[in-house]
Amino acid sequence: MATKKTIELKGLAVDALNEELKIASQDLNRMKFDHAAKGLENPDQIKGLKKDIARLKTEIRAREIASMTKEELAKRSKIRLRRK
Repeated sequence: MATKKTIELKGLAVDALNEELKIASQDLNRMKFDHAAKGLENPDQIKGLKKDIARLKTEIRAREIASMTKEELAKRSKIRLRRK
């Protein structure tokens, strides 16, 4: 079942997704530093931010795969079969 955040991400443009990913990564680094230095009031925020970053990366990759040509998809399938 899609979460509210996932549905919102599907409505954004690729450039906006990349910008959100950049901001989220910077926020994560800042949170990690703050947590190590003085501690966070709620350390679970780090966990939630990591999940948000994963959602962003997943949506970006899904759009990359959707925009691939048949030849690129065939090559990708061969690579995936070789890994097994």
